[in-house]
Amino acid sequence: MSETTAQSNVVTRFAPSPTGFLHIGGGRTALFNWLYARGRGGRFLLRIEDTDRERSTPEATAAILRGLAWLGLDWDGEVVSQFDRKDRHAEVAHQMLARGTAYKCFSTQEEIAAFKAAEEAAGRYPVFLSPWRDADPASWPDAPYVIRMKAPRAGETVIEDRVQGRVVIRNETLDDMIVLRSDGTPTYMLAVVVDDHDMGVTHVIRGDDHLNNAARQQMVYDAMGWGVPVWAHIPLIHGPDGKKLSKRHGATGVEEYQAMGYPAAGMRNYLTRLGWAKGDAEIFSTAEALEMFDLDGIGRAPARLDFKKLENTCGHHIAMMDDAALLQELDLYLAAAHRPALDAGQHARLSAALPSVKDRAKTLPELLEKAQFALISRPVRMDDAAALALDDAGRDLLRGLTPRLQSADWTKAALEPVLAGFAAERGLGFGKLAAPLRAALSGRSVTPSVYDMMLVIGRDETLARLADAVR
Repeated sequence: MSETTAQSNVVTRFAPSPTGFLHIGGGRTALFNWLYARGRGGRFLLRIEDTDRERSTPEATAAILRGLAWLGLDWDGEVVSQFDRKDRHAEVAHQMLARGTAYKCFSTQEEIAAFKAAEEAAGRYPVFLSPWRDADPASWPDAPYVIRMKAPRAGETVIEDRVQGRVVIRNETLDDMIVLRSDGTPTYMLAVVVDDHDMGVTHVIRGDDHLNNAARQQMVYDAMGWGVPVWAHIPLIHGPDGKKLSKRHGATGVEEYQAMGYPAAGMRNYLTRLGWAKGDAEIFSTAEALEMFDLDGIGRAPARLDFKKLENTCGHHIAMMDDAALLQELDLYLAAAHRPALDAGQHARLSAALPSVKDRAKTLPELLEKAQFALISRPVRMDDAAALALDDAGRDLLRGLTPRLQSADWTKAALEPVLAGFAAERGLGFGKLAAPLRAALSGRSVTPSVYDMMLVIGRDETLARLADAVR
């Protein structure tokens, strides 16, 4: 398939195995496929490769769908089950028999093991050469058999990969792989190709741990006379130490990142940039990513997960996010983290607080922490530093300030001269007044501006918290 033809009607797919959660590497692979297809007006398909019936579970499938939904990756059409298509896979195996590109092999496991042992003993690469490859059908025994594909015995198989470049595999290292087992079930190598062909996939974008599979799968395309898709094998994600990402590095599942409070838009930005680059673009919207993303920008070296960079990216997106969207993201986070949902009053106060706190937080828990003054109810609990600010002198300041606030207009322009004037009358710098005021309003010593807090919670709540504090 030429690149020009492929670009005119791009179809990509994400094909995870439902044996566990959606790994962060799988999430990035899905994202790359989604960006490439959606950015070209193409289709993004989802297939669940559930042929391993012992390890595949409905719970894992549900977790994969939840992870994709949180990342904002929608797919076209119904989710395809590979297992449900097993009859179609077997049909293609028999078509290969009829075309003469596959054959029935009656060799037993013992015969195969003995052949490989003899090859190793002779110093040769232990590729099994079946005696049934060109056998006369009249010699076929009444015994179980597998169907093997006739791989070329000489020459080279070339993979023209958009990321890895030109990859050459010597055919002498490839055996006649089994496409249909003796019990009539298809192998993974056959099923993937049949599904990709039938689904019209034009670009196979997946991890480079599948690069060796591409040579075998390309032979299936050739054996059936089908057009070969564009290959693009992307490097895996490594931990900060350069080793394969695992639990020792921290969270590895997409849903774990949601429960840790990283916003989806920030995760999309970070994962897009993880192993891909376009000029000096670092922080960008999803719309901008769709415009920019291409296969040429994917590097060949493994990408390293950098939590500080992830937090920085997410902080930018929290600051840029529309307040209504941010509130929705916070609700999803609280549910994912199994934290109590916000009531209507907290929702309203948090909505009012967001403009004063969202440009200072890198994660959603940090955002809620900075906005806690709007979420708490009386009596306000003090941390140790806040309690120190509410000594006798601090409470005396609040007693004196309260009548001024009772009669003040409740705008920042009106409140600023009231507080500044009161501090000046007492011969104090503004910080000396702000410290007990912060403590009374939030129970903390580090908060947003006292004016922002007073405006968010309102006159009545402000005065009530001051009254509690001076008792």
